[in-house]
Amino acid sequence: MAEDKEAAPRTEKVLRIQRVFINLLDTYSSGNIGKFLASSVVGASLEEVAEEEEDEDENKPPAPEATLARQKEGTFQIVGTLSKPENIQLDFATETYKNISRGDLLMRLLECDTIIYNITESPQQVEEAIWAVTALNEEISRFGKRKVFILLSTVMTWARSKPLDPEDSEIPFTEEDYRRRKNHPNFLDHINAEKTVLKFGKNTKMFATYVVAAGLQYGMEGGILHTFFKLAWLGEVPALPVFGDGTNVIPTIHVLDLAGVMQNIIDHVPKHHYLVAVDESAHTLEDLVKFISRSTGPGKIQKVPKENAFLIKELTQDSIDHLLVNLRMEALFVKENFNIRWVAQTGFVENINNILKEYKQSRGLLPIKICILGPPAVGKSSIAEELSKHYRLHHIKMKDMIAEAITKLEAIVALKERSEEEEDEEEEEEENVEDAQELLDAIKDSMEQNAGKLEDQYVIRFVKEKLKSMPCRNQGYILDGFPKTYDQAKDLFNQEDEEEEDEIRGKTFPVDKLILPEFVCGLDASDEFLKDRVINLPESIVAGTHYTQDRFLRALSNYRGINTEDETVYNYFDEIEIHPIYIDVGKFEDAQNRLAIKQLIREIGEPRNYGLTDEEKAELQQKAAEVRLAKEAAEEAEREQKEAAETAERMACWEEWNKQLEEVKREERELLEARSTPLRNYLITHVMPTLVQGLNECCKVRPDDPVDFLAEYLFKNNPETQ
Repeated sequence: MAEDKEAAPRTEKVLRIQRVFINLLDTYSSGNIGKFLASSVVGASLEEVAEEEEDEDENKPPAPEATLARQKEGTFQIVGTLSKPENIQLDFATETYKNISRGDLLMRLLECDTIIYNITESPQQVEEAIWAVTALNEEISRFGKRKVFILLSTVMTWARSKPLDPEDSEIPFTEEDYRRRKNHPNFLDHINAEKTVLKFGKNTKMFATYVVAAGLQYGMEGGILHTFFKLAWLGEVPALPVFGDGTNVIPTIHVLDLAGVMQNIIDHVPKHHYLVAVDESAHTLEDLVKFISRSTGPGKIQKVPKENAFLIKELTQDSIDHLLVNLRMEALFVKENFNIRWVAQTGFVENINNILKEYKQSRGLLPIKICILGPPAVGKSSIAEELSKHYRLHHIKMKDMIAEAITKLEAIVALKERSEEEEDEEEEEEENVEDAQELLDAIKDSMEQNAGKLEDQYVIRFVKEKLKSMPCRNQGYILDGFPKTYDQAKDLFNQEDEEEEDEIRGKTFPVDKLILPEFVCGLDASDEFLKDRVINLPESIVAGTHYTQDRFLRALSNYRGINTEDETVYNYFDEIEIHPIYIDVGKFEDAQNRLAIKQLIREIGEPRNYGLTDEEKAELQQKAAEVRLAKEAAEEAEREQKEAAETAERMACWEEWNKQLEEVKREERELLEARSTPLRNYLITHVMPTLVQGLNECCKVRPDDPVDFLAEYLFKNNPETQ
């Protein structure tokens, strides 16, 4: 009866929705835990997992529509804070909080059934986690039902723990030993937070608190190991670095398995309040880096001093501490009591292929494989060069690739000069030397018999090796001008065996999807257009190439001859459902092929790589700022020049107008003087003498009416009347 009573609340728990708070939902660890819980049904871990279900991949986060549909069935409702206020609403989260005050945050926490505080990624969250558990403990009287508080901590709080048996350091720590744990000096705040959380969990009926010490998290988009994945994927270093001797054992756990632990704690509400979350592996740092290098990198590792870790900008102090820890741990309670659909129970190394696959999918790191074909001088190499820069792909030029392959063979053969001792230690390399010598001799014989040309079988072999190289498998490639014929394409991309050739003739051959191009671009133009283009090329470019008149015409004739309407290399790609993108370069009338490049970029889509680094973004922003400032300066200079020209023009017009005005005034004066001379002479001769005498006489007499006096005087003394 008691068991039946305990089962009843569990059933009710499945039927209702549980609200879960997780801090920093936009970070790696919290984000993946949130996605996992948002797609999980409340109480699902209480049910036994059938063996056939364990093999199914049910841990992938579902689409947002699926998440919303499942909420009606009793899934977890995820709410939480964001590390960056500018981040947008997350699909899997019901609510997210930005720049929220402590008072408002406490109100949100009181609305939740479970509170998960993740302090593994941001040490600044330790203080907030302590505040949250303390504030909630003070509000227990307001709880309508039990709340669960989970502190997601790190095994670094165990980093300096003394071995359980001094004579046997390989005995792992378990949850039972948590009182003996000694923290790493840089994780003092973390262990204090753990102690605080455990202290407040005594009233388990209303407020159950848990601490989960998680190992180094991996999986999905990478976590701390992302730095090594990126170095390997980019292929910019000859070997991945291992800090120190690499023999230190690192406790690890897949981030989705860690999310499964969280789900089980919420569902089971166990009596044990301190849990360890690690997988079953005991891998060293060297093991982790070695398998990353083999799976997606150069295949080599290089042991470097521990201090070199600080030279890698992506690695924080916390990350370096995790990578250098030497600790053996076993999640005994989790393994015996929890019901987890493990993604990587056996560890990182054993599941490297699946981990690498989900890593690439999570980050969109998919190779872009392009084959560009067409007649000589149509612009294949120039277009391929621009596309390789835009998409960061490997531009495979046949001449360079063949020279590189032969040089590599010669370098391997040169290893014969090693000492006998070294040869005894590396028998496998000795066999490689013999194979390389045999192949090199066959190549030289072939080139001697064919006037310096290499037979197709060797060219195809070299191309296959290049396309299967790790850089081409990671980023992708642009194959420039090869294959040229249907048979070459079939030999290069098909996976047929010679013994089975007769049996499967007439059927579709299985293709090698690892190296098969995703996009085939067929460039073309009229012979007249191509001839004109070659004729107009500068002599410096033509010299030493096949663009000389005789060689070009012969190459063009050969291309047209092997690509007739009945059978072309494009027929092969059509048969395997890779339909070429045809572009008539002659129609664009663009010597730099800019329009053709834009069309191809539209067809191919966005790049599928890491994108720009912070330094490259800063450099581009600086260049954009310089261009903008230069443009503004040019516009300002142009405006000032225009204003100066207008001012000068106005001044010139003003001066011209003043000159014309002065000239008009001068002419008017001269005209006035010319017209006034006879009148002045007349007045001086006939009027002024008598008038002056009359005025003088008027001054002497001073009559009462001087005007009448002067008039009478002039009348009496008029010379004409006298």
